Amino acid sequence: MDYAECKAVLSTKLTKERYKHSLGVSSTAEQLAKRFGVSSEKAKLAGLMHDCAREFPTKDFVEIAERMKIPVGEIERHAPILLHAHIGAKLIESEYQIDDEEVQAAIRLHTTGGENMTKLDKIIYLADLIEPNREFSEVTYLRELAEKNLDRALFEAFNQSILHVIKGNQVVHPYTIIARNEMLLKE
Repeated sequence: MDYAECKAVLSTKLTKERYKHSLGVSSTAEQLAKRFGVSSEKAKLAGLMHDCAREFPTKDFVEIAERMKIPVGEIERHAPILLHAHIGAKLIESEYQIDDEEVQAAIRLHTTGGENMTKLDKIIYLADLIEPNREFSEVTYLRELAEKNLDRALFEAFNQSILHVIKGNQVVHPYTIIARNEMLLKE
């Protein structure tokens, strides 16, 4: 499916708010891609599709992931919502005929981040946090950083995500720590 077809299908599968969010991520990702020399078409598509599995009931994520042969660890069993990214990465191939490993990887990493993130991976993670419909105290700061420096904005986004998870007394996924530490060690 092309972008327009995916958009049409998603508009029927996502709630109005999630669809609006997905359009915001798509637009933001496209802008960031142009700014940082990444395929704007891939960024736009990955941004649109990043939450394509988000409307499944959270209680079903572990079962769906296991059926799709996605590894499910203790953290994912504790916080199954994290699996929507991995499920979505598989779903775009099976249901939307999007056979693009870079787009799939960006979708898979948009929630936790991970080791050796590409520019596209970084853009989708960041676009998910700073798209125009997001409102939290640090979003303006992150948007300003994203105007200038992708890695600095992503590093601060990891910091904000980790703090948010800690304040909610939730488990911090090790992929986020790995991604943050990798960036810190490169400085």
